[in-house]
Amino acid sequence: MAGIVRATRALAAAVCLAAALPGQAWAAGESPYTFDEAAEQVKGAASSLDAEQLKAGRTYRDAIKKDGKLYYRVDLDAKQNAYVSVVAVPKPGGKAEYGDGIKVSLQDGSGTQCDYQDALFGSAGFTRPIAAYAHRTIKPDSSTCQQAGAYYVLVERTSKAVSTPDDWALEIRHLAEPGVKQTGPTELPDNWPSSSPQPPGGGPQKRQGGAGFHDATSLRQGEWRDDIKPGQTLFYRVPVDWGQQIFASAELGSSAAGDTYVGNALVLSLDNPARGHVDEDTVSYDGDPATLALDAHRPVAFQNRYSSDSNTNALRFAGWYYLSATLSPEIAKAYGDKPVPLTLRVNVTGTAKAGPAYDGDAGPFTVTEDDRDAAASGQSGAEAGKSDGMRLVAAAGIGAGTVLILVLGVWTVVARRRVAGASQDGRQDGRSDGPPQFGPPTAW
Repeated sequence: MAGIVRATRALAAAVCLAAALPGQAWAAGESPYTFDEAAEQVKGAASSLDAEQLKAGRTYRDAIKKDGKLYYRVDLDAKQNAYVSVVAVPKPGGKAEYGDGIKVSLQDGSGTQCDYQDALFGSAGFTRPIAAYAHRTIKPDSSTCQQAGAYYVLVERTSKAVSTPDDWALEIRHLAEPGVKQTGPTELPDNWPSSSPQPPGGGPQKRQGGAGFHDATSLRQGEWRDDIKPGQTLFYRVPVDWGQQIFASAELGSSAAGDTYVGNALVLSLDNPARGHVDEDTVSYDGDPATLALDAHRPVAFQNRYSSDSNTNALRFAGWYYLSATLSPEIAKAYGDKPVPLTLRVNVTGTAKAGPAYDGDAGPFTVTEDDRDAAASGQSGAEAGKSDGMRLVAAAGIGAGTVLILVLGVWTVVARRRVAGASQDGRQDGRSDGPPQFGPPTAW
Protein backbone atom coordinates (compact mmCIF):
# COMPACT_ATOMS: atom_id res chain seq x y z
CA MET A 1 0.00 0.00 0.00
CA ALA A 2 2.83 2.38 0.79
CA GLY A 3 4.17 1.84 -2.74
CA ILE A 4 0.83 2.85 -4.24
CA VAL A 5 0.74 5.93 -2.04
CA ARG A 6 4.18 6.93 -3.35
CA ALA A 7 3.06 6.28 -6.93
CA THR A 8 -0.02 8.45 -6.46
CA ARG A 9 2.05 11.27 -5.03
CA ALA A 10 4.53 10.97 -7.92
CA LEU A 11 1.63 11.08 -10.37
CA ALA A 12 0.31 14.28 -8.80
CA ALA A 13 3.75 15.83 -9.01
CA ALA A 14 4.05 14.82 -12.66
CA VAL A 15 0.68 16.38 -13.49
CA CYS A 16 1.71 19.62 -11.77
CA LEU A 17 5.00 19.62 -13.68
CA ALA A 18 3.21 19.04 -16.96
CA ALA A 19 0.89 21.95 -16.28
CA ALA A 20 3.90 24.20 -15.65
CA LEU A 21 5.75 23.31 -18.87
CA PRO A 22 4.67 26.20 -21.13
CA GLY A 23 6.35 28.81 -18.92
CA GLN A 24 5.66 32.52 -18.64
CA ALA A 25 5.99 34.93 -21.56
CA TRP A 26 7.71 38.27 -21.27
CA ALA A 27 5.59 41.36 -20.96
CA ALA A 28 4.01 42.55 -24.17
CA GLY A 29 5.43 45.69 -25.72
CA GLU A 30 8.83 45.26 -24.03
CA SER A 31 10.64 44.93 -27.33
CA PRO A 32 9.89 43.74 -30.86
CA TYR A 33 12.63 41.18 -30.22
CA THR A 34 11.35 37.88 -28.80
CA PHE A 35 13.48 36.89 -25.82
CA ASP A 36 13.73 33.33 -24.57
CA GLU A 37 10.83 33.05 -22.12
CA ALA A 38 12.95 30.80 -19.87
CA ALA A 39 15.73 33.38 -19.54
CA GLU A 40 16.77 34.28 -15.99
CA GLN A 41 17.62 37.79 -14.85
CA VAL A 42 21.30 38.36 -14.12
CA LYS A 43 23.26 41.50 -13.24
CA GLY A 44 26.67 42.01 -14.78
CA ALA A 45 29.37 43.22 -12.39
CA ALA A 46 31.89 46.03 -12.69
CA SER A 47 34.62 43.68 -11.40
CA SER A 48 35.37 40.07 -12.25
CA LEU A 49 35.54 39.22 -8.53
CA ASP A 50 31.87 40.22 -8.12
CA ALA A 51 30.67 38.47 -11.27
CA GLU A 52 27.57 36.27 -11.09
CA GLN A 53 27.88 32.73 -12.43
CA LEU A 54 26.34 31.67 -15.73
CA LYS A 55 25.44 27.98 -15.79
CA ALA A 56 25.79 25.84 -18.89
CA GLY A 57 22.58 25.22 -20.82
CA ARG A 58 20.83 28.32 -19.50
CA THR A 59 19.85 31.68 -20.97
CA TYR A 60 19.99 34.99 -19.12
CA ARG A 61 18.85 38.60 -19.53
CA ASP A 62 20.58 41.82 -18.61
CA ALA A 63 21.10 45.35 -19.97
CA ILE A 64 24.18 47.39 -20.75
CA LYS A 65 24.58 51.16 -20.70
CA LYS A 66 26.39 53.28 -23.24
CA ASP A 67 30.15 52.52 -23.08
CA GLY A 68 29.38 49.98 -20.36
CA LYS A 69 31.49 46.99 -19.30
CA LEU A 70 29.95 43.94 -17.60
CA TYR A 71 31.58 40.82 -16.13
CA TYR A 72 30.06 37.37 -15.70
CA ARG A 73 31.64 34.15 -14.44
CA VAL A 74 31.65 30.62 -15.86
CA ASP A 75 33.19 27.63 -14.10
CA LEU A 76 34.78 25.28 -16.64
CA ASP A 77 36.31 21.82 -16.48
CA ALA A 78 39.34 20.73 -18.50
CA LYS A 79 37.39 18.60 -21.01
CA GLN A 80 34.49 20.51 -22.53
CA ASN A 81 34.45 23.41 -24.95
CA ALA A 82 32.48 26.39 -23.69
CA TYR A 83 30.58 29.13 -25.53
CA VAL A 84 29.00 32.30 -24.18
CA SER A 85 26.93 34.29 -26.66
CA VAL A 86 25.48 37.76 -26.25
CA VAL A 87 22.66 39.21 -28.33
CA ALA A 88 22.51 42.99 -27.96
CA VAL A 89 19.02 44.37 -28.55
CA PRO A 90 18.84 48.17 -28.85
CA LYS A 91 15.52 49.92 -29.09
CA PRO A 92 14.40 50.03 -32.73
CA GLY A 93 14.84 53.17 -34.76
CA GLY A 94 18.02 54.32 -33.02
CA LYS A 95 21.09 55.80 -34.68
CA ALA A 96 24.33 53.83 -34.83
CA GLU A 97 27.66 55.07 -36.13
CA TYR A 98 30.29 52.96 -37.87
CA GLY A 99 32.18 51.05 -35.18
CA ASP A 100 29.31 50.97 -32.69
CA GLY A 101 28.61 47.55 -31.23
CA ILE A 102 29.67 45.04 -28.60
CA LYS A 103 32.74 42.96 -27.89
CA VAL A 104 32.44 39.64 -26.06
CA SER A 105 35.62 38.15 -24.61
CA LEU A 106 36.49 35.22 -22.37
CA GLN A 107 39.41 35.39 -19.91
CA ASP A 108 40.96 32.94 -17.50
CA GLY A 109 41.71 33.75 -13.85
CA SER A 110 45.04 35.35 -14.73
CA GLY A 111 43.46 37.74 -17.24
CA THR A 112 44.67 35.86 -20.31
CA GLN A 113 42.20 36.33 -23.16
CA CYS A 114 41.03 32.98 -24.50
CA ASP A 115 38.89 34.34 -27.33
CA TYR A 116 36.78 37.31 -28.37
CA GLN A 117 34.37 38.42 -31.08
CA ASP A 118 33.00 41.81 -32.09
CA ALA A 119 29.48 42.48 -33.31
CA LEU A 120 29.29 45.83 -35.08
CA PHE A 121 26.59 47.73 -36.94
CA GLY A 122 29.09 48.58 -39.64
CA SER A 123 28.07 50.82 -42.51
CA ALA A 124 24.36 50.21 -41.90
CA GLY A 125 23.84 53.10 -39.48
CA PHE A 126 20.70 51.90 -37.71
CA THR A 127 20.24 49.79 -34.61
CA ARG A 128 19.15 46.18 -34.79
CA PRO A 129 19.80 42.95 -32.82
CA ILE A 130 23.45 41.90 -33.17
CA ALA A 131 25.11 38.76 -31.81
CA ALA A 132 28.65 37.73 -30.85
CA TYR A 133 30.24 34.98 -28.79
CA ALA A 134 33.47 33.99 -27.09
CA HIS A 135 34.66 30.44 -26.49
CA ARG A 136 37.16 28.26 -24.69
CA THR A 137 38.26 25.51 -27.09
CA ILE A 138 40.17 22.45 -25.94
CA LYS A 139 43.12 22.15 -28.33
CA PRO A 140 45.87 19.55 -28.59
CA ASP A 141 49.34 20.86 -27.75
CA SER A 142 47.96 24.07 -26.22
CA SER A 143 48.35 25.27 -22.66
CA THR A 144 46.38 28.52 -22.85
CA CYS A 145 42.92 28.47 -21.24
CA GLN A 146 42.94 24.67 -20.97
CA GLN A 147 42.77 24.30 -17.20
CA ALA A 148 39.69 23.81 -15.04
CA GLY A 149 38.58 26.74 -12.94
CA ALA A 150 36.86 30.11 -12.98
CA TYR A 151 36.72 32.05 -16.26
CA TYR A 152 35.26 35.49 -16.85
CA VAL A 153 33.07 36.81 -19.65
CA LEU A 154 33.50 40.49 -20.43
CA VAL A 155 30.86 42.33 -22.47
CA GLU A 156 31.89 45.79 -23.69
CA ARG A 157 29.70 48.27 -25.53
CA THR A 158 31.12 50.94 -27.82
CA SER A 159 29.00 53.91 -28.94
CA LYS A 160 29.95 57.18 -30.57
CA ALA A 161 28.88 60.47 -28.99
CA VAL A 162 26.22 61.05 -31.66
CA SER A 163 24.76 57.54 -31.34
CA THR A 164 21.50 56.86 -29.53
CA PRO A 165 22.42 56.56 -25.81
CA ASP A 166 19.61 54.23 -24.66
CA ASP A 167 20.45 51.06 -22.74
CA TRP A 168 20.68 47.87 -24.80
CA ALA A 169 18.93 44.73 -23.60
CA LEU A 170 21.12 41.61 -23.57
CA GLU A 171 20.26 37.96 -24.11
CA ILE A 172 23.12 35.81 -22.84
CA ARG A 173 23.51 32.07 -23.33
CA HIS A 174 26.15 29.66 -22.02
CA LEU A 175 26.58 26.36 -23.87
CA ALA A 176 28.94 23.44 -23.28
CA GLU A 177 30.17 21.19 -26.09
CA PRO A 178 31.48 17.76 -25.04
CA GLY A 179 35.07 16.84 -25.66
CA VAL A 180 35.86 14.16 -28.21
CA LYS A 181 36.96 10.63 -27.41
CA GLN A 182 39.66 10.81 -30.06
CA THR A 183 41.16 13.87 -31.71
CA GLY A 184 40.82 13.88 -35.48
CA PRO A 185 42.70 15.82 -38.15
CA THR A 186 43.34 19.49 -37.53
CA GLU A 187 44.41 20.45 -41.05
CA LEU A 188 41.78 21.76 -43.46
CA PRO A 189 41.61 20.38 -47.00
CA ASP A 190 43.04 22.64 -49.69
CA ASN A 191 40.13 22.12 -52.04
CA TRP A 192 36.46 22.63 -51.21
CA PRO A 193 33.30 23.51 -53.20
CA SER A 194 33.45 27.30 -53.41
CA SER A 195 31.08 27.97 -56.30
CA SER A 196 27.51 28.99 -55.51
CA PRO A 197 24.84 26.47 -56.55
CA GLN A 198 21.90 27.18 -58.82
CA PRO A 199 18.91 28.83 -57.10
CA PRO A 200 16.62 26.29 -55.46
CA GLY A 201 13.69 25.12 -57.56
CA GLY A 202 10.05 24.66 -56.73
CA GLY A 203 8.97 28.29 -56.65
CA PRO A 204 8.48 30.57 -53.64
CA GLN A 205 6.68 29.35 -50.55
CA LYS A 206 5.24 31.64 -47.89
CA ARG A 207 6.89 31.49 -44.48
CA GLN A 208 6.76 34.25 -41.85
CA GLY A 209 10.02 34.95 -39.99
CA GLY A 210 10.32 35.07 -36.22
CA ALA A 211 11.26 38.02 -34.02
CA GLY A 212 14.32 36.54 -32.30
CA PHE A 213 16.68 33.59 -32.10
CA HIS A 214 14.29 31.83 -29.73
CA ASP A 215 11.33 31.82 -32.14
CA ALA A 216 13.26 31.80 -35.42
CA THR A 217 11.22 30.16 -38.19
CA SER A 218 12.63 26.87 -39.46
CA LEU A 219 13.56 26.59 -43.13
CA ARG A 220 15.01 23.92 -45.34
CA GLN A 221 16.44 24.34 -48.83
CA GLY A 222 14.07 26.38 -50.97
CA GLU A 223 12.77 29.80 -51.95
CA TRP A 224 10.90 31.50 -49.14
CA ARG A 225 8.59 34.49 -49.46
CA ASP A 226 7.93 36.96 -46.64
CA ASP A 227 7.15 40.64 -46.04
CA ILE A 228 9.38 42.90 -43.97
CA LYS A 229 8.57 46.30 -42.47
CA PRO A 230 11.02 49.21 -42.21
CA GLY A 231 13.10 48.79 -39.07
CA GLN A 232 12.02 45.17 -38.62
CA THR A 233 14.34 42.18 -38.12
CA LEU A 234 13.14 38.72 -39.13
CA PHE A 235 14.82 35.53 -37.89
CA TYR A 236 15.05 32.11 -39.55
CA ARG A 237 17.00 28.94 -38.84
CA VAL A 238 18.28 26.18 -41.13
CA PRO A 239 19.61 22.75 -40.06
CA VAL A 240 23.10 22.19 -41.48
CA ASP A 241 24.75 18.83 -40.82
CA TRP A 242 28.39 17.82 -40.74
CA GLY A 243 29.90 18.03 -44.23
CA GLN A 244 27.17 20.34 -45.56
CA GLN A 245 27.34 23.94 -46.79
CA ILE A 246 24.75 26.67 -46.47
CA PHE A 247 24.27 29.29 -49.17
CA ALA A 248 21.83 32.17 -48.70
CA SER A 249 20.68 35.16 -50.70
CA ALA A 250 17.95 37.75 -50.22
CA GLU A 251 15.93 39.87 -52.63
CA LEU A 252 13.83 42.95 -51.99
CA GLY A 253 10.89 43.30 -54.35
CA SER A 254 10.22 46.38 -56.45
CA SER A 255 8.12 49.30 -55.25
CA ALA A 256 5.78 51.59 -57.19
CA ALA A 257 6.04 54.27 -54.49
CA GLY A 258 9.15 55.96 -55.87
CA ASP A 259 12.80 55.63 -56.83
CA THR A 260 14.64 57.20 -53.88
CA TYR A 261 18.06 55.68 -53.19
CA VAL A 262 18.56 54.19 -49.70
CA GLY A 263 22.05 52.92 -48.92
CA ASN A 264 22.51 49.67 -46.95
CA ALA A 265 18.76 49.16 -47.01
CA LEU A 266 18.81 45.45 -46.20
CA VAL A 267 21.21 43.55 -43.92
CA LEU A 268 21.41 39.74 -44.07
CA SER A 269 23.36 38.00 -41.30
CA LEU A 270 24.38 34.40 -40.65
CA ASP A 271 25.10 33.06 -37.14
CA ASN A 272 26.09 29.58 -35.98
CA PRO A 273 24.30 27.23 -33.52
CA ALA A 274 26.06 28.89 -30.56
CA ARG A 275 24.99 32.31 -31.93
CA GLY A 276 28.48 33.15 -33.01
CA HIS A 277 28.65 35.53 -35.98
CA VAL A 278 29.63 33.96 -39.30
CA ASP A 279 28.97 36.50 -42.05
CA GLU A 280 26.76 39.36 -43.23
CA ASP A 281 26.16 41.54 -46.26
CA THR A 282 24.08 44.58 -47.21
CA VAL A 283 22.38 45.88 -50.33
CA SER A 284 21.05 49.31 -51.29
CA TYR A 285 17.55 49.95 -52.65
CA ASP A 286 16.06 52.38 -55.16
CA GLY A 287 12.63 50.91 -55.77
CA ASP A 288 13.87 48.27 -58.22
CA PRO A 289 14.53 44.65 -57.23
CA ALA A 290 17.73 44.42 -55.15
CA THR A 291 19.62 41.21 -54.39
CA LEU A 292 22.50 40.26 -52.11
CA ALA A 293 24.21 36.91 -51.53
CA LEU A 294 26.40 35.82 -48.64
CA ASP A 295 29.86 34.57 -49.56
CA ALA A 296 30.49 30.88 -50.08
CA HIS A 297 32.05 29.23 -47.04
CA ARG A 298 33.59 25.85 -46.28
CA PRO A 299 31.45 22.86 -45.34
CA VAL A 300 30.70 22.43 -41.64
CA ALA A 301 33.56 20.43 -40.10
CA PHE A 302 35.06 19.87 -36.67
CA GLN A 303 38.54 20.87 -37.84
CA ASN A 304 37.27 24.29 -38.94
CA ARG A 305 37.80 25.39 -35.32
CA TYR A 306 41.54 25.28 -35.89
CA SER A 307 41.37 27.82 -38.72
CA SER A 308 42.61 31.39 -38.21
CA ASP A 309 39.91 32.65 -40.58
CA SER A 310 37.01 33.83 -38.39
CA ASN A 311 34.30 32.83 -40.89
CA THR A 312 35.67 29.30 -41.24
CA ASN A 313 36.32 28.99 -37.50
CA ALA A 314 32.64 29.69 -36.79
CA LEU A 315 31.53 26.78 -39.02
CA ARG A 316 32.78 24.35 -36.41
CA PHE A 317 29.71 22.27 -35.64
CA ALA A 318 26.45 20.96 -37.01
CA GLY A 319 23.08 22.25 -35.85
CA TRP A 320 20.72 25.16 -36.48
CA TYR A 321 22.30 28.05 -38.38
CA TYR A 322 20.45 31.35 -38.08
CA LEU A 323 19.63 33.87 -40.80
CA SER A 324 18.38 37.33 -39.86
CA ALA A 325 17.21 40.05 -42.23
CA THR A 326 16.79 43.70 -41.20
CA LEU A 327 15.20 46.43 -43.32
CA SER A 328 16.45 49.98 -42.75
CA PRO A 329 13.98 52.36 -41.07
CA GLU A 330 14.99 54.89 -43.74
CA ILE A 331 12.80 52.94 -46.16
CA ALA A 332 9.74 54.35 -44.37
CA LYS A 333 10.79 57.91 -45.15
CA ALA A 334 11.27 57.18 -48.84
CA TYR A 335 8.57 54.58 -49.54
CA GLY A 336 6.14 54.69 -46.64
CA ASP A 337 5.71 52.35 -43.70
CA LYS A 338 4.20 49.48 -45.67
CA PRO A 339 5.97 46.09 -45.77
CA VAL A 340 8.36 45.40 -48.63
CA PRO A 341 8.30 41.97 -50.36
CA LEU A 342 11.27 39.82 -49.27
CA THR A 343 12.49 36.56 -50.76
CA LEU A 344 15.12 34.31 -49.17
CA ARG A 345 16.82 31.64 -51.26
CA VAL A 346 18.52 28.92 -49.25
CA ASN A 347 20.68 26.07 -50.51
CA VAL A 348 22.06 23.32 -48.29
CA THR A 349 24.51 21.24 -50.31
CA GLY A 350 26.66 18.21 -49.64
CA THR A 351 25.99 14.81 -48.15
CA ALA A 352 25.60 14.71 -44.40
CA LYS A 353 28.50 12.94 -42.67
CA ALA A 354 28.98 11.35 -39.29
CA GLY A 355 30.03 13.82 -36.64
CA PRO A 356 32.89 13.53 -34.16
CA ALA A 357 32.82 10.91 -31.43
CA TYR A 358 31.67 13.20 -28.65
CA ASP A 359 32.29 12.05 -25.11
CA GLY A 360 28.71 12.88 -24.14
CA ASP A 361 25.45 14.24 -25.52
CA ALA A 362 26.04 16.52 -28.53
CA GLY A 363 23.11 18.71 -27.43
CA PRO A 364 22.45 21.49 -29.97
CA PHE A 365 25.53 20.57 -31.99
CA THR A 366 23.86 17.97 -34.16
CA VAL A 367 20.98 17.62 -36.63
CA THR A 368 18.20 15.18 -35.75
CA GLU A 369 15.20 13.84 -37.63
CA ASP A 370 13.02 16.09 -35.48
CA ASP A 371 15.07 19.04 -36.70
CA ARG A 372 14.51 18.05 -40.32
CA ASP A 373 10.80 17.64 -39.67
CA ALA A 374 10.67 21.11 -38.07
CA ALA A 375 12.44 22.58 -41.10
CA ALA A 376 9.97 20.89 -43.45
CA SER A 377 6.91 22.09 -41.50
CA GLY A 378 8.20 25.57 -40.69
CA GLN A 379 7.99 25.22 -36.91
CA SER A 380 9.74 27.95 -34.98
CA GLY A 381 12.31 27.11 -32.36
CA ALA A 382 9.81 27.91 -29.61
CA GLU A 383 7.11 25.73 -31.22
CA ALA A 384 9.52 22.84 -31.67
CA GLY A 385 10.52 23.10 -28.01
CA LYS A 386 6.89 23.03 -26.91
CA SER A 387 6.24 20.04 -29.18
CA ASP A 388 9.06 18.20 -27.43
CA GLY A 389 7.55 19.18 -24.10
CA MET A 390 4.12 17.94 -25.15
CA ARG A 391 5.62 14.61 -26.16
CA LEU A 392 7.02 14.35 -22.66
CA VAL A 393 3.61 15.23 -21.25
CA ALA A 394 2.00 12.59 -23.46
CA ALA A 395 4.49 10.00 -22.29
CA ALA A 396 3.90 11.06 -18.71
CA GLY A 397 0.15 10.90 -19.36
CA ILE A 398 0.38 7.31 -20.63
CA GLY A 399 2.41 6.39 -17.57
CA ALA A 400 0.00 8.25 -15.32
CA GLY A 401 -2.94 6.44 -16.88
CA THR A 402 -1.27 3.11 -16.21
CA VAL A 403 -0.70 4.07 -12.58
CA LEU A 404 -4.32 5.21 -12.24
CA ILE A 405 -5.61 1.91 -13.58
CA LEU A 406 -3.35 0.05 -11.18
CA VAL A 407 -4.47 2.21 -8.24
CA LEU A 408 -8.17 1.79 -9.08
CA GLY A 409 -7.67 -1.95 -9.35
CA VAL A 410 -6.12 -2.07 -5.89
CA TRP A 411 -8.94 0.09 -4.52
CA THR A 412 -11.47 -2.39 -5.91
CA VAL A 413 -9.68 -5.39 -4.41
CA VAL A 414 -9.39 -3.69 -1.01
CA ALA A 415 -13.05 -2.63 -1.06
CA ARG A 416 -14.21 -6.14 -1.95
CA ARG A 417 -12.15 -7.63 0.84
CA ARG A 418 -13.65 -5.13 3.28
CA VAL A 419 -17.16 -6.02 2.14
CA ALA A 420 -16.42 -9.70 2.49
CA GLY A 421 -14.92 -9.15 5.95
CA ALA A 422 -17.83 -6.99 7.07
CA SER A 423 -20.37 -9.58 5.89
CA GLN A 424 -18.57 -12.36 7.67
CA ASP A 425 -18.37 -10.33 10.91
CA GLY A 426 -22.06 -9.48 10.63
CA ARG A 427 -22.99 -13.14 10.35
CA GLN A 428 -20.89 -14.00 13.37
CA ASP A 429 -22.20 -11.34 15.81
CA GLY A 430 -25.51 -10.44 14.24
CA ARG A 431 -24.48 -6.80 13.64
CA SER A 432 -24.39 -4.89 10.39
CA ASP A 433 -22.55 -1.59 9.87
CA GLY A 434 -24.69 -0.51 6.93
CA PRO A 435 -24.14 -0.79 3.22
CA PRO A 436 -20.68 -1.61 1.84
CA GLN A 437 -18.36 1.38 1.50
CA PHE A 438 -16.30 1.89 -1.63
CA GLY A 439 -13.43 4.26 -2.48
CA PRO A 440 -9.88 4.51 -1.32
CA PRO A 441 -8.93 2.92 1.97
CA THR A 442 -9.45 5.22 4.91
CA ALA A 443 -5.77 5.03 5.81
CA TRP A 444 -5.08 7.11 2.67
